[in-house]
Amino acid sequence: MPKTKTHSSAKKRFKVTGTGKVKRKHAYKSHILTKKTTKQKRNLTHSGIVSTADMNRVEKMLVLK
Repeated sequence: MPKTKTHSSAKKRFKVTGTGKVKRKHAYKSHILTKKTTKQKRNLTHSGIVSTADMNRVEKMLVLK
């Protein structure tokens, strides 16, 4: 049986915390920032946690299970 490979783009986008949750960055913070308010850009800076609905797919990409 061959080794399972980690999805390369997923390992660059997600980090696993010590408790097993998966951290992610917010979207819409890379370009066209002039029309977005300062408050919106500030709130997009903070990292978030992957929702439980998406955890199955992310874990499969990261080969956590």
